Amino acid sequence: MTQKISEKHLINLAQPRLGARVVFATDDFFAPKERLILPTEPVFIADKFDDNGKWMDGWESRRKRTAGHDHCILRFGQRGVIDHIDLDTSHFTGNYPPQASIDACVSDQEHPDDVTHWENIVAMTPLTGDSHHFLPVDSARAWTHLRLNIFPDGGIARMRVFGEIVTDWAAQDPDAVIDLAALEYGGIPIIANDEHFGKLENILAPGRGRNMGDGWETRRRREAGHDWGIIRLAHPGVIAEILVDTAFFKGNYPDRCSLQAAKLDGAEGPDLVAQSKTWEILLPEQKLEMDREHIFRDAVRNLGPVSHVKLNIIPDGGVSRLRLFGKITPQGA
Repeated sequence: MTQKISEKHLINLAQPRLGARVVFATDDFFAPKERLILPTEPVFIADKFDDNGKWMDGWESRRKRTAGHDHCILRFGQRGVIDHIDLDTSHFTGNYPPQASIDACVSDQEHPDDVTHWENIVAMTPLTGDSHHFLPVDSARAWTHLRLNIFPDGGIARMRVFGEIVTDWAAQDPDAVIDLAALEYGGIPIIANDEHFGKLENILAPGRGRNMGDGWETRRRREAGHDWGIIRLAHPGVIAEILVDTAFFKGNYPDRCSLQAAKLDGAEGPDLVAQSKTWEILLPEQKLEMDREHIFRDAVRNLGPVSHVKLNIIPDGGVSRLRLFGKITPQGA
């Protein structure tokens, strides 16, 4: 299998598990605003109706009989720089908005007030039914809120906002022990050799896994070798404690695991996968058990500051969460 390193390593900033929430909608008569950012793919159930009419998996306003247009406001859990947005009208055919635009702002308020300055980041764009619309965003600013405007009304199944979380490291206590790989701080899943049953990103998510689908799981390996995933830490740091959680993985957890690490300068290059084979051992091979948290302290080697970690699972299987506890290192250290 050939792995390709993407030029961009993005996550969906509009994830409820990262604290994102839809805080306001002018109208969500037919389908509630909260469905707009559900992590599941939208579905259509032909014979499902509720008290207001046809049940739809998304956000849908009623037919507007007055001037103006509908909008909703999304608040991120953490500030983020946006690369592009996916507006998905899946299953909305005769009831999708013909046009949409998106504004952004920075606010400490849950619902920005009337004096908040909004900046347009996606101009008025035509939409089609039952389609994905990938909309680039040309802004390096880290935003807290988005306003999705639909003209004049209708339904959007899902909104995905792809970018990177930005943490104010100057405000972070350098002596605090944190999870350096945490998604909510800006940890990034770079690449895995296999994500057949679950994405590498899941092991960096907050909290414990909810079920076996909320983790990273590879297919059954029928050849020699082992599976692996590479992660960029949210900030370079010294790792002192490692937690590997196999929650819900019982007949399919890895038999063993190990971790390697390195301090890289600059962006990941195309040779990252090959180079990672020679990274230093952070955690020597350890036996794992099903459905439990494994905490490693004494076995963790002090490599000094590292920026990237490679999790090796031997030979294959599923991991629910990975925590890399340590302290950030000053810039340039």
